[in-house]
Amino acid sequence: MDEMESICFQIISNAGTARSLLIEALQEAREGNFDEVENKMSEANKYFSEAHKIHGKLIQKEAQGEPVPFSLLFMHAEDQLMSTETIRHLTKELLFMYKRL
Repeated sequence: MDEMESICFQIISNAGTARSLLIEALQEAREGNFDEVENKMSEANKYFSEAHKIHGKLIQKEAQGEPVPFSLLFMHAEDQLMSTETIRHLTKELLFMYKRL
């Protein structure tokens, strides 16, 4: 496995773990376990931040004129990152509604 593949898998892994934790947070909210919701959200944010940081390094690399090879795997990694970001925003809104109920 080359360096770029490894980077892509790091993004995919961190984003996927964050997404799973976000879904778990929603499940806990449905059961009224709001202390556990906060734990899941905090952990999800750590994984998401790591994925975002790794992706940001690639953007900086390209901005400095270094080529970043594009591949289907890289496109998948970016897709996973962006879909997790969307789920994260929606989860925050849904948690707000659960708390109001």
